[in-house]
Amino acid sequence: MSDQIEQSAQRCGFVALIGAPNAGKSTLLNRMVGAKVSIVTHKVQTTRAIVRGIAIQDASQIVFIDTPGIFKPKRRLDSAMVRTAWGGAQDADLVALLIDAKRGLQDDIIDILEKLVDVRQPKILLLNKIDTVPRDALLALTQRANELAKFDQTFMISALNGDGIGDVMSYLANHSPEGPWHYPEDQMSDLPMRQLAAELTREKLYLRLHQELPYSSTVETEQWTEQKNGSVRVEQVIYVERDSQKKIVLGKNGQTVKAISMQARKELAEIIERPVHLFLFVKVRENWSDDPERYREMGLEFPT
Repeated sequence: MSDQIEQSAQRCGFVALIGAPNAGKSTLLNRMVGAKVSIVTHKVQTTRAIVRGIAIQDASQIVFIDTPGIFKPKRRLDSAMVRTAWGGAQDADLVALLIDAKRGLQDDIIDILEKLVDVRQPKILLLNKIDTVPRDALLALTQRANELAKFDQTFMISALNGDGIGDVMSYLANHSPEGPWHYPEDQMSDLPMRQLAAELTREKLYLRLHQELPYSSTVETEQWTEQKNGSVRVEQVIYVERDSQKKIVLGKNGQTVKAISMQARKELAEIIERPVHLFLFVKVRENWSDDPERYREMGLEFPT
């Protein structure tokens, strides 16, 4: 009888997903939430701010915090992203470290493991992309990682095809603190729709121009207007730092920005289940990455 009460008790837990850039955190988050709440590109370090995805498992609401990848910062924006990632870990009930098993324990991963020793929250290890690595190598990787940082549990998963995700979800549901849910049952993210729309466009921008365009670009939603016919009019600005970058984004006769707009509009319409009219503008703003206001727009603390 007591077991039944234990199982049906409502729970809510905050889980921080941390790891090196391109470990697969955004792919994993979208998989566990069952919807797209974080952008996924080939380009590393594309998650800049904290994104919360919300999943329901049994009687538990699990709030995932997808943090920026942890790496050695070189610029002010890098420092803000890394600080945000570790801040997300400190604020969570449980920390999940995601490691790309194919890459193994390179220096950047070892640095993260050593810093994790000082994190007081319970920790689990998620070895991703297990279908690309022999089993004996996975076992050796598990042993070495646990020697550097003590994990309560290790899971071998594939964020891409879903292998092992069910076991992770069950574990997180059972280890979430008892208490009321923080969000409505049908809510999948706490990201404001304006910001989610900007992230979608930024994803399409990077997917289209990941070889030509540097990190010196960002997207902001300036207008979100609900129309009387049920559709939404969205106006966004893509900020770049130089005229040469603006020309790349626009493309010949505006064809590149038009293609980016069409892809972002289509996906946004699918998410909000309403027609979307998306208008993109490209503006040059030199040194935008040194502007505190841009950091606030991205949900980052401006490093002084």
